[in-house]
Amino acid sequence: MSRFGIFHFMESDSLFSILESANEKPAAFSVYTAKELWTDEHTSKQMLAYHLDGDIDVSSRRTGFIDDSVRWMTQCFDLSSNSRIIDFGCGPGLYTSRFANLGAVVHGVDFSARSIRYAREFADRNDLDIVYTEADYLEYTPEAEFDLITMIMCDYCALSPEQRSGLLINYRELLSDGGRIVLDVHSLSAFAGKKEEVFYEKNQLNGFWSAEPYYGFVSSHKYDEEKVSLDKYTIIERRRRREVYNWFQYFTPESLAQEARAAGLEVEAVYADVAGNPYDSGATEFAVVMTKR
Repeated sequence: MSRFGIFHFMESDSLFSILESANEKPAAFSVYTAKELWTDEHTSKQMLAYHLDGDIDVSSRRTGFIDDSVRWMTQCFDLSSNSRIIDFGCGPGLYTSRFANLGAVVHGVDFSARSIRYAREFADRNDLDIVYTEADYLEYTPEAEFDLITMIMCDYCALSPEQRSGLLINYRELLSDGGRIVLDVHSLSAFAGKKEEVFYEKNQLNGFWSAEPYYGFVSSHKYDEEKVSLDKYTIIERRRRREVYNWFQYFTPESLAQEARAAGLEVEAVYADVAGNPYDSGATEFAVVMTKR
């Protein structure tokens, strides 16, 4: 066999291995890459831009919905200057800044340095007194109690069962007597509509993953027993290859209530969303209000 033939075979074998890895279906929640997505210099910049685009529901909800959401929570939980509020996964402070306008004592935590930097600068420009912490909220335990704990944009669904359990236990410890937790999740209707598929695209998502040319391979998987899905992104650049795992857990009100009870909490109410709209069993998302048991 010629040298060229040997080289060609080795290159093909390497490509085969890459494609095998890109399409491999791992055990549910066996890999966690969220921090890399939100702290990478390029992708964190793209995510912040999505956060700040008030016309789309990508990293954050639309501006009008956020206004409605804060208005509903203010009325529903009688929020005032005496309230203590913390937003887990606060991003650039879209909710925290609005809560601070009530005069409330407000904290926000997020592991994206870029988002926290923007949030602090916005607070300074608008004379808002908000405590922002750059940290992984799975490892963050402030020495305070809160009347309202929020986790919005279905962040809860990206966590493994063990991570969710630890988080809810932490929430219970942080919650004041009579305090509330508000979070939203994906429903089983969304799981039913999820498809398993594989595709690739040059500069997938319009250059979202890198400023350099790349190919993005996407393999989507479903885990019927666990009610979990995975969008696995394999990003191949000239000098590096990365894999990003985007997990989603899907819930019913009953399954979410079971997780709450295991952490010493209870679901007080179920809504369509964090703006307090009536619950719809056929919708792709729903929201809950939790309290201490």
